[in-house]
Amino acid sequence: MTACAIYRAPPNAGNLVLNQILPTLLDQACDRFPNALAFNHWHNRRWQSMSNNDFRAAAAAIALGLLDMGLQPGDRVALMMSGDVAFCLADMGCLLAGLVNVPIDLTQTIENVIYSLKHAEVSALIVSNTELLEQVAAYLAQVPSLRSVVVGEGLEKTRGQGDAGTRGHAVGAYRDMPTADQPTAEKLVQTNISPQPPEDCLQLPQFLHELPLPPSRLAALPERVQLLSLDQVRSRGQAHRSPERINDLKAAIAPSDLATILYIASDSHRPKGVMLTHESIAANVIAAFSSYPDLGYGAEEVALIFLPLTHIFARVFLYGHMAYGHSVYFSDANHVVKHLRTVKPTIMITVPRLIEKTYERICDRGQRLGKFDRTVFNWALQLAHRYELGTVPSRLYRLQLKLADRLVFAKWRAAFGDRLKALISGGAALKAELANVFSAAGIPVLQGYGLTETSAVLCYNRGNYNRAGTVGVPIAGVEIDLATDGEILVKSPFVMQGYYRDPVATERVLQQGWLYTGDLGEITPEGFLKITGVKKPLFKLSTGKYVSSLPLEQDLARSPLVEQAIAVGANHKFCSMLIFPNLAALHQEAAAMGLSLPTEALLQHACITARYQALIDAANCHLPYWSTVRKFALVNAVLTLENGCLNPDGSLNRVAVLKEFAPVIAALYGKDGEGGRGDGGTRGWGEEDLSESCPMVPAAACPTYAQSLTHY
Repeated sequence: MTACAIYRAPPNAGNLVLNQILPTLLDQACDRFPNALAFNHWHNRRWQSMSNNDFRAAAAAIALGLLDMGLQPGDRVALMMSGDVAFCLADMGCLLAGLVNVPIDLTQTIENVIYSLKHAEVSALIVSNTELLEQVAAYLAQVPSLRSVVVGEGLEKTRGQGDAGTRGHAVGAYRDMPTADQPTAEKLVQTNISPQPPEDCLQLPQFLHELPLPPSRLAALPERVQLLSLDQVRSRGQAHRSPERINDLKAAIAPSDLATILYIASDSHRPKGVMLTHESIAANVIAAFSSYPDLGYGAEEVALIFLPLTHIFARVFLYGHMAYGHSVYFSDANHVVKHLRTVKPTIMITVPRLIEKTYERICDRGQRLGKFDRTVFNWALQLAHRYELGTVPSRLYRLQLKLADRLVFAKWRAAFGDRLKALISGGAALKAELANVFSAAGIPVLQGYGLTETSAVLCYNRGNYNRAGTVGVPIAGVEIDLATDGEILVKSPFVMQGYYRDPVATERVLQQGWLYTGDLGEITPEGFLKITGVKKPLFKLSTGKYVSSLPLEQDLARSPLVEQAIAVGANHKFCSMLIFPNLAALHQEAAAMGLSLPTEALLQHACITARYQALIDAANCHLPYWSTVRKFALVNAVLTLENGCLNPDGSLNRVAVLKEFAPVIAALYGKDGEGGRGDGGTRGWGEEDLSESCPMVPAAACPTYAQSLTHY
């Protein structure tokens, strides 16, 4: 049931173009806007550039090379790669070959990486370098469908002399190393990993185990897997490349064909795979980019991308820049501040956390200025805080802003390269005041909204349609409705086919042509969509990462010491937890520890907080680092149906709990809370704990396979 009229894009707000395949976006740009600096990768402290025509030729060679390896259209190919030109080539190569690529989030836990590979039944894995491959090699025997591994860099260093084009040649030297005390790597894998894990892989204990490592971790690869370099694949394809062969590849792809499966957070311990077609992504790209006013073509626009290309947000913008022939520079979180000054982008996508950090840095530096300059800075900052998007400033205010721009704001813009036409923020909610402040300084911050399930973009602020605190207006092809409880419903050709091999989850969110997003919203009187909360047991951090709160809460609730637990942290940079102790069980355990204290004093005792810390540590294990609980509060309260904190079925009423205990949550994220530990701060693995000085407090331990593959 719905509560309001269907909400669509305003007039002349972009184009809806269907019946496209993704490789045609590249073709159109190469033919209309050839650009010698279309793809730029930071390597060896300098930018290495590739034209879009050279990129097209290289992607075609990779496509033919992948098919020459024995892959068939429709086969799944996993991309465990950093966000650079190599990823783009592998991605487009797969798409042109009619293969379904499966990008792997490099910050996921190793066990979830293996789960995704197994669940998607991948036939091949393309990995950035041998260092990444070494971390998962010993576990790849758990993926029976895997037949080939392609490595972008570093493989030649492990090969020695001779041709290394096959699995045997590539690591044959390592196969000769076992001794009587050291069984072969293949036997190690077979001995230590169950050959048939549970199909859903949802229940603990986990299906992976720690493995003794052979002298070379690559030796742990199963014998059935052929190992090649990306250059070899490209060379093999180049031998078959011709205009006729490439045209045949494109003709064999239907717009309705599956293009990619993206694994995202679910309400369980394991991710779910979103299925997106060529048409849904291509149409979303065209609608989103054509709706932005006065967007240029070719080298006129320069984009800096630092967000992971394994996520749909960055990937759709990559395709858009590719289609428009823009110059794209690939950075990362460690270099983006430096590259902003040197690349001087005209358009950039980001997450709220970067904008927050930039604002914090600006304010910190402003307060360290001399007395006069600090006074001027504070005056300009106060002016910026008065700014409100969508209103016409008075003549006096405009003059003040112009003066502040000359004295202060121009320096802010210089940090972004001083050419930005659009700084598009997505992935999580951005504070309205930051959108206003940066816009006052001539840095056009535009907030948007979308989901992986909708091929990314649904709404965003742009041009005259820009209001702080909202996510803008829809793009062409999007229909939005609100359910009676405020849940945002979406109907669009951009919506996914469903969740891969999960019809139950698909039916839960796709009903009568509408996608039930699980997000809550409202339409402002001016017609802008505003996100007001979440209904689903998932929330986003300011980094753009999803936290799956239900598994965390369920893990805590298994302990007799916990009556209820709720994960919090939406739009903050890390996750926290409110724990409502089972007081009877707690006092009983405290007595066993030799503690006899009133409840409030007990909840503050170091050994008690350490006991709950151990529960948090156990729940954190098997989670990617950004999803772990970093702070918690022990709350002396009872959640009941009468006080509105429980639903009639006994589940948590999240909205009510968040409102009722807002002061407790605010204390967790106070002035020092965003960066420090504070009370209940979670220690990292291997840090000192209280298990020896406090009885009944177990030491922290988390196996390697249950931790994140990489950190960034």
